[in-house]
Amino acid sequence: MSWVNNYKPPSPPDVLPESELFGPTPYDVNFGFPIHQESLETERVKLVPFIPSIHGQHYWDVTSKNLSVWRFYPFIHPSFEATFTFFERHIRQNPAWAIFAIIDKTKPDPEHPEFEGGSLAGVIGLLDTSTTNLSTEIGHVLVFPEFQKTHVASNAVGVLMKYCLDMPTASPPGLGLRRVSWRAHSKNLASKGLAEKMGFRMEGVIRWHWVLPEALATDGDKQWREGDPFYGKAGRHTNELSVCWDDWENGVRELVQSKIDRRV
Repeated sequence: MSWVNNYKPPSPPDVLPESELFGPTPYDVNFGFPIHQESLETERVKLVPFIPSIHGQHYWDVTSKNLSVWRFYPFIHPSFEATFTFFERHIRQNPAWAIFAIIDKTKPDPEHPEFEGGSLAGVIGLLDTSTTNLSTEIGHVLVFPEFQKTHVASNAVGVLMKYCLDMPTASPPGLGLRRVSWRAHSKNLASKGLAEKMGFRMEGVIRWHWVLPEALATDGDKQWREGDPFYGKAGRHTNELSVCWDDWENGVRELVQSKIDRRV
């Protein structure tokens, strides 16, 4: 018996050339499920596809000045160009991922009319989406500091849950998924608390889920063994939570709507 393994790791450039950084025009979201815009809006919040040429500069201005927002993420990008190379190569070109801009409709931003009459309040996405298994993960939930502890997070998460878990025959239509996951750094109690408030149930801890860049490691993360291929790079554990179709049909839908409607 003879065999070979000719795999060679890809070696793409660190950043894309400027002409490719913001993706094609018109912007192709390239997501494996239909995006029903009418399903992605509440009275106070609207989710629209994140388009780097429209939302990118403001996103970078906020996140590059508030590095604390990356504390519990498994990645951090060193530059504007690296950030949107990641968006283009790993998000837009992957049909299992879609990132949405969160527009706060209650707070007009005259300096940015391109934000559809509101303010850019953060981003939220669907990750590792499977059209075969009818599953996805709500992730990259990043609410800008100015909009934290307001209606923004509950409305953005809630409307995305409805979009995922309502049936395609509903009005407005959903995707009819069977499972929606939520994954968070095991030390990120605020993220776990938000998920549980919205009806997600804790399933367990995925141990050593991510290798972390040094900038995001805490002392508790800095454990490894001799000979580790990434010796010196810390790791993190991840809380795994979920809402499934049967949870949704047995009370979580009503819970989520109550959080969307809440005024205090």
